[in-house]
Amino acid sequence: MRNRSVPGSSGRVRAMRMLGDPVLHAPCEPVTDFGPALAELIEDLFATMYEARGVGLAANQIGVPLRVFVYDCPDDEDVRHLGHVVNPRPAVTDGIALRGPEGCLSLPGIEAGTERADHAVVEGVTREGEPVRIEGTGFFARCLQHESDHLEGLVYPDRLTGRRRAKVLRTAARAPWAGSSGSYGSSGSSGSYG
Repeated sequence: MRNRSVPGSSGRVRAMRMLGDPVLHAPCEPVTDFGPALAELIEDLFATMYEARGVGLAANQIGVPLRVFVYDCPDDEDVRHLGHVVNPRPAVTDGIALRGPEGCLSLPGIEAGTERADHAVVEGVTREGEPVRIEGTGFFARCLQHESDHLEGLVYPDRLTGRRRAKVLRTAARAPWAGSSGSYGSSGSSGSYG
């Protein structure tokens, strides 16, 4: 990243919205203004994601109901994927479905085996409005699907059924942050999606 600023270095850490906050459970609106406010939002998303030790973060997780997410996530071969996407279409998936541990910065400290496809493609635009296509496998594919879900108003427990879903929701209801949309600091587990 020589001669480029570090993502999030000019951003500010914003309060994380927690499970149950209405902004997490409604589809996000498309971005229509590609000006300085969007660039600032993306910087704030990176700063907040890094502070919370996550690998992805969607705008509605900091209370902004716009179709934007950022990521800094390795794939299964430990290749780093770093970037953002604006106005993405829902992730297109294929390959085999795998159940793997999934966490979320809006449900800190809680993980559950969640089924995701091992290959995903997300298409949208950059903050300058240029087309972008992001393709991922393994862990990074899981991240892309997770963040895309956020923009549709879904959190990973919405993908769970039966006892697994009940356990996550029961644990979340007893969590110290339950019923709160307050900030979430650096006590999160490493590698949580947004």
